[in-house]
Amino acid sequence: MNQPLKAKQQLKIQRAILQVEDKLVTAIQNALDDTQSYGKLEESQFRNLLEVANTTESTEVIKNFLRYQVGRDEKWGRGKDSLAEKIISYIKSDIKEIAEKIAKTIPDDTETEKPTNYIKLQLIRRYLGYGSRYLVYKRKGQSA
Repeated sequence: MNQPLKAKQQLKIQRAILQVEDKLVTAIQNALDDTQSYGKLEESQFRNLLEVANTTESTEVIKNFLRYQVGRDEKWGRGKDSLAEKIISYIKSDIKEIAEKIAKTIPDDTETEKPTNYIKLQLIRRYLGYGSRYLVYKRKGQSA
């Protein structure tokens, strides 16, 4: 069994993630600006999604939680143009691509785990965290 990532690898990953933060912030803000893609989404519901992301090691669990929310009510939107599907699509394409690019820059070490999933989760957590903040602004700060 592989060992966890070494501190040097984690530091390199964190530096690489810092370089793509603007892209993550812009992407989630654009998704949330498209208010036609979702209903009266509450801040607490978005925080629940972020909590799921922070407590799992599986990107599939995050996507599953979003789909579950869509099935419960229309606050996350419906269909392929829903906010939930936009987030899932971004995770499946852009975040996956970014994570793979970052992973290629990490020296291969047969003693440690492959960093791609770790990187994806770090990116998703930041992306959703920025979304949670922006939704607070949209709900409270924008109308003030």
